Amino acid sequence: MTLKSFPRFVALLSGVWLGGFTIAILALVSFFAIAHWVFGETSAAIDAGILQAIHGRQSLILDRITLVITRLGEPNFLIGVAASFGLVVLSQKRWISTVSLGIVTIGAVVLNTLLKDLFERSRPQLWERIIDVGQYSFPSGHAMISLVVYGFISYWLIARYPIWRRQIVLLAIAVIAAIGFSRLYLGVHWPTDILAGYAAGSVWLLACILGLELAKTLYQQQTLS
Repeated sequence: MTLKSFPRFVALLSGVWLGGFTIAILALVSFFAIAHWVFGETSAAIDAGILQAIHGRQSLILDRITLVITRLGEPNFLIGVAASFGLVVLSQKRWISTVSLGIVTIGAVVLNTLLKDLFERSRPQLWERIIDVGQYSFPSGHAMISLVVYGFISYWLIARYPIWRRQIVLLAIAVIAAIGFSRLYLGVHWPTDILAGYAAGSVWLLACILGLELAKTLYQQQTLS
């Protein structure tokens, strides 16, 4: 059977695939550009300057608020969010979406760990931090995994409730951005770590979304045939 027999499949290739693939390529290029900038030792002064400027605004109230926000991006917390949301999706018998959510979440955690071990960038030590952290710094796991998990959940919700598209997108952006900023405020990441986390997360998220759409389309066409 030819592609012309699958109008929705063709539309997917011309729309979601091309747009998503283009953005994914740009995000991938951005990640490697940031990595080159960082490990070419040209970003150190800018990174440190931004962190010091943020640190100058520190206060006890902001400390408490930031500690709450940063927990929203903890890998274990995000796995819990994905698992809880996955049960909701599973209760609606949306098997492909449930499996995709599991893949996108676990894959992001594993990929982030591999990237950290590959680049082995040390965390900032510009002041005495109020939290302890382990592992390497580049790219930020909080930034990367939060973008992937909250981004995928937002994508799923928008598909079901398009009337709330703007509100869902704005809320997701606000939460993901706040998590990234919290890591800078706490002094546990360089700004370039956060940007690289968002770039790597975008590549993985888009790859999983495109895979989900392809799987759904092929399954529906197989069911109809």
